[in-house]
Amino acid sequence: MIDLKVTEEPLDIPGCIDWVMSPQSGGIDVFIGTVRDATKGKPVVRLEFESYIPMALSEMSKLAGQAMAKWPLHKVLLHHRTGILQIGEVPVVIAVSAAHRAAAFDACRFLIDTLKQTVPIWKKEIFEDGEVWVAAHP
Repeated sequence: MIDLKVTEEPLDIPGCIDWVMSPQSGGIDVFIGTVRDATKGKPVVRLEFESYIPMALSEMSKLAGQAMAKWPLHKVLLHHRTGILQIGEVPVVIAVSAAHRAAAFDACRFLIDTLKQTVPIWKKEIFEDGEVWVAAHP
């Protein structure tokens, strides 16, 4: 089972975790990305995310399918926010469940690393003295 979302609304972390839980899943791994207050020592004011949502969802679906094919996963959830996010807010939640923890850990790392490289969601860091589009690298 796969759950995908790109939205301007705040992400529901407890709801995401509840969705991946199941009686057969002995391992659940969750990655929660938050907006940090500095990049390379430079204070960040906020982040802005933009996306071409139809393509983002299509790429997220491919990515989730790759993870399901590579590891014995029960559920995969990929949720990402767009719009203006302040320090401490959550732009991304990735959650996976599997019978065993190793598959859940490995799949979750693969999903966040690959999402940042392939899914058309763009991040702009806003500083007090300017702004910069961030290259999509983990």
